[in-house]
Amino acid sequence: MSPILAWGTALAMLCFAVAMLFALIRLFRGPAAQDRVLALDTMYMNAMMILLVLGIRFDTMLYFEVALIIAMLGFVSSVALAKFLLRGEVIE
Repeated sequence: MSPILAWGTALAMLCFAVAMLFALIRLFRGPAAQDRVLALDTMYMNAMMILLVLGIRFDTMLYFEVALIIAMLGFVSSVALAKFLLRGEVIE
């Protein structure tokens, strides 16, 4: 791995970790439920991006597959939480 790629992936992981920390703060301090749902959505996106950067750094496909699973589960959970906030029920 080239030194530029190593520094770039380290910087990217640091930025995603800081973004996840800010989202975690919003998750606990959010004044409304919508803020908490948005913070949770941001956290799963950041976790997925960290896994993608780790996949690039270690040159393996396993991290990409796990990131894909997190993306699918995160999307479904975001839709379910949005529906719950709008109607008060998930299953009709």
